[in-house]
Amino acid sequence: MTSDAATAVYPPLRSGRTLGVLIGGGLTLALALSLVGWAIVHLATPSAMTAWEDRVNEWFVVHRTPRLDALSHISSGIANTLTCIAVLMVMVIVLRVWLGRWRESAVLFAAIAGELLIFVAVSVVVNRPRPDVPRLDAAPPTASFPSGHTGAAVALYGCLAVIILRQLRPKWFAVTITTVLCLVPIAVGVSRLYRGMHHPIDVVFGVVLGGLWLAIVLTTLLPRPPRLADPPARRSSASIAPTLAAETVNPRPEGDWPTTSV
Repeated sequence: MTSDAATAVYPPLRSGRTLGVLIGGGLTLALALSLVGWAIVHLATPSAMTAWEDRVNEWFVVHRTPRLDALSHISSGIANTLTCIAVLMVMVIVLRVWLGRWRESAVLFAAIAGELLIFVAVSVVVNRPRPDVPRLDAAPPTASFPSGHTGAAVALYGCLAVIILRQLRPKWFAVTITTVLCLVPIAVGVSRLYRGMHHPIDVVFGVVLGGLWLAIVLTTLLPRPPRLADPPARRSSASIAPTLAAETVNPRPEGDWPTTSV
């Protein structure tokens, strides 16, 4: 693996301003999601939307098979708390060794830690019951809205996808890995529906939570650095040759030479 941008200079962070943006963005996101969840529980239950959600949940139950049960168990486990912590610990070290700095490691930590805090706060405030269908997992103490597994998958694997796409070369290899990482949240969200752990709207707003928080973290902590110009030492002789050739073919006119008078 190589990194063309590893030596790029990111703009310095102002700790007070940076912390204020992250806290303000997190609180705003938590408040907005809490209002949406409260409206769903207290104003839109029951409604045509929740009736549709019930049909989706029942459809997944009807189409369960032993093989899909096993696959959904794996997909769901990719984003459970223990797996996310393990992936975070490993990738923090890998990014530090690979890129030779702590910037990306800190960004990855902020992405998953912030998502977790916002999710816990919103789920406690909203306290939406889980679907009334047979569930394949033991219900955790957190409520159904939003889907924490889906939000964590978007924040963690989405952050890794952005870092790899920026840093890894060759480009086709980076795109391949990024594509796989972007498929993880989809697999996680579908598996949570299949296993009866969330309503469809919970999964949708899990994506919203993870995506918006990741956007806040990336724009605040990891803005794209300015493209650095090549130093003079790296300029090829081919770029200098046309200038020399032009001076050889078109010598200075005789009238332009300085004259001296006696």
